[in-house]
Amino acid sequence: MSVERLPAGHYDTVWASPGRVNLIGEHTDYNDGFVLPFALPHRTVVGGRRLDGPTWTVTSEGYDEPVTFGPGEKVEGWAAYVAGVVWALREAGHDVPGAELFVTSDVPSGAGLSSSAAIECAVMAVLLDLAGIDVPMAVRPRLAQRAENEYVGAPTGIMDQSASTLGREGHALFLDCRSLATEQVPFDLAAQGLAILVVDSKAPHAHVSGEYAARRRSCEEAAKILNVAALRDVTDLDEALTRLDDEVMRKRVRHVVTENQRVLDTVDALRAGGAREIGPLMTASHESMRDDYEITVPQVDTAVNAALAAGAHGARMTGGGFGGCVLALVDADRCDAVEAAVREAFTEAGFTPPDAFVVTPAEGTHKLS
Repeated sequence: MSVERLPAGHYDTVWASPGRVNLIGEHTDYNDGFVLPFALPHRTVVGGRRLDGPTWTVTSEGYDEPVTFGPGEKVEGWAAYVAGVVWALREAGHDVPGAELFVTSDVPSGAGLSSSAAIECAVMAVLLDLAGIDVPMAVRPRLAQRAENEYVGAPTGIMDQSASTLGREGHALFLDCRSLATEQVPFDLAAQGLAILVVDSKAPHAHVSGEYAARRRSCEEAAKILNVAALRDVTDLDEALTRLDDEVMRKRVRHVVTENQRVLDTVDALRAGGAREIGPLMTASHESMRDDYEITVPQVDTAVNAALAAGAHGARMTGGGFGGCVLALVDADRCDAVEAAVREAFTEAGFTPPDAFVVTPAEGTHKLS
């Protein structure tokens, strides 16, 4: 995203925050588990100019009309992610100045690439900069998550905001969602002749949904029955499953527990320089999301199956589910062939043609000017 897209010389400060993909670890974050996302080259850029008085006006190049709000006002729609950040910062005791904000982004909306976290984290950086307030980067994801959970009303975990804020070029972010401890894990696929191909299935994806919330409730109820603080604490899966009478709940628990282990195994493989070894783990993750967590849709299943048939080392849906994107680990010289196979499969199934692009880990929240 180019700074030139913003009106020249109008803003006091300009910050960027990226979208993210999750390499592995889906629906583990709100279960105090482990995740392994990385930041995308696609990013949201926000310019800000300080105003006198406690009002905020935000304009997005994707929408015709600016939105203006004051403290305590409830904002709906896309601007709620901006108003939520103002609210969360003020709730945390930070004196956020009034501001004029302009938002531009090339993070695909509704694709499961966390466009919401990108705007939250970029807006937060701009507001803190305008205020001259030093909030450590490691603290910001929790504030942005609160904006999304309590103001917007989306029951997401902390992974998206962490990846958008703390991502590092050439690395995946290993995050313990309980302690919030992080490790930057080297993820240089090009050196091993590999690439990550992202396939946007074009099946709509939304976090503010009953299905997402229902799965979170099911996990919380299971943790109570199993007398653990969170499903991350289940150490004997077979024994735990015998204590759960509801088959749906058993499936949800099986996914979370096995997915946590797949994250740990993926991190071990990457630490050892064995990127190809993560392919089967990615595929097993998708099968678990499809069969146990039941969050895939025909478009993403078709993309995974077509990519694997075309020679991908592994493939999985990324994001909250019910649409969104698929990641395929492929030989770098096979990207075009795998993309063509997925497109052909979509045509045969009568689906809307997908988008596909290669991604590499990019930098998290950073100042542009």
